[in-house]
Amino acid sequence: MQPPMPFFAIDAADGDARAGALHTPRGSVPTPAFMPVATQGAVKALDSADLKAVGARILLANAYHLYLRPGADAVRELGGIHRFMRWDGPILTDSGGFQGFSLERLRKITDDAIVFKSHIDGSRHAFTPEAAMRHQRDIGADIVMPLDICAPADSPYAEAEAAMRKTHRWLLRCRDAHEHAGKEQRLFGIVQGGVHTDLRRRSAEFIAGVGFPGYAIGGLSVGERKRDMLDAVGFTAPLLPADAPRYLMGVGAPEDLVECVARGVDMFDCVLPTRVARNGSLFTPTGRVNIAAARFKRMDAPIDGGCDCYACREYSAAYIHHLFRARELLAYRLATIHNLRFILRLMEEMRAAIVGGRFAQHRREFHARFAPPDEGVRRDQKRKWLAAQARNRD
Repeated sequence: MQPPMPFFAIDAADGDARAGALHTPRGSVPTPAFMPVATQGAVKALDSADLKAVGARILLANAYHLYLRPGADAVRELGGIHRFMRWDGPILTDSGGFQGFSLERLRKITDDAIVFKSHIDGSRHAFTPEAAMRHQRDIGADIVMPLDICAPADSPYAEAEAAMRKTHRWLLRCRDAHEHAGKEQRLFGIVQGGVHTDLRRRSAEFIAGVGFPGYAIGGLSVGERKRDMLDAVGFTAPLLPADAPRYLMGVGAPEDLVECVARGVDMFDCVLPTRVARNGSLFTPTGRVNIAAARFKRMDAPIDGGCDCYACREYSAAYIHHLFRARELLAYRLATIHNLRFILRLMEEMRAAIVGGRFAQHRREFHARFAPPDEGVRRDQKRKWLAAQARNRD
């Protein structure tokens, strides 16, 4: 009898960049991997067939939002999240810890829990570490995250340290609750510590010492400068066990994906590709374009002639421009398909480059052609996104 396949295996490495695979009962996921965000059990504007078509292999859903509606117990009674949303691949759920950061006006953090005031009806809900594990167990995710404390980017050292210490205490409670349940879910640990290298080191060493099948780097891309984020990732990733997947939470701009893969990260999630798509901002090999701009009005060609997505194969840029100007709902579906396919194809290309031993060349060529928005614009966009989170929009 062959031994069971490991949860994670590295197939190739090129510098610090890794190509591997997650092996789950619902299928294998090649890495580097990007997880489209299905906050409430749906990636906005797309169905499961669309997601398969763009190349998605794993999704992220949010336990806090699903707990509020339709209810984690309702999801369980309806057969679990996979049957509920008709997605047969793996799903990772966030615990609600990030909502403790983004919904600051609607929550209070105590020693025992994050107490939320529902944005739906004003009711109060206490998320303890044990409750976070129970809700994710009811939802039926394949990979689950512990309840953690994400400190703002500008937090003083003492505040960041206190958040890290509480994250560690809650992590042990999550581990105990998870082990007691005896379910076939993989629980990852989360490293916190803000942009302080000594806190990041302490957190990584603590969590690696406890031992988990995977490790997340949390508390980044929350308003800090890009250089600080990249430095924190580059410092933290090598501190985590080399034989386990490394998951950077909440990062999804193309240029950041390339740089963080170069620093040894295997998994990512972010609402950015789908959120900017609904605003008409579409990815191309040279950067983002505003499809509502006048220059696309008579462009009888795809948004990107080299793109293999459904929107580029079947429709002209002029047509999608018209849909946005007319505020037709189809605009959001086609734009979202395009942006997700761009990101997922980028992950495929990076994997192939790592396996082929040419990742450094791929990285140089990407940066030579792709012009990201300047940092001031991106930080303003991040602030607007955090405000949207408080209004329950991704």
